Amino acid sequence: MPDDCLFCKIANHELPSDMLYEDGDYVVFRDIHPKAPVHLLIVPKTHIRSVNDIQPAHTELVGGLFTLAAKMAQKEGINKSGYKLLFNVEKGGGQEIFHLHLHLFGGWKK
Repeated sequence: MPDDCLFCKIANHELPSDMLYEDGDYVVFRDIHPKAPVHLLIVPKTHIRSVNDIQPAHTELVGGLFTLAAKMAQKEGINKSGYKLLFNVEKGGGQEIFHLHLHLFGGWKK
């Protein structure tokens, strides 16, 4: 883990967050600059810099992001109305925090 990784610090409870879920592998918290009524960040505790750094050994961990996203969408009450999932990859793809994370957006009125 890099010493300056914001998401590692949140996962280790070194920085505050609006934490909604935590287990041995993941944390989920609200984005501090939401782009939707519901904007969650689903973050593995294992530091993986970006999608470009995923290795075969990470397959189960990365797959779990999607399972957890569906669980969190249901918990937030947006699973039926619909939601978006997004990975930003590298600076050109909009990645600002270089720790793999999945954005969950939803809650818009029809």
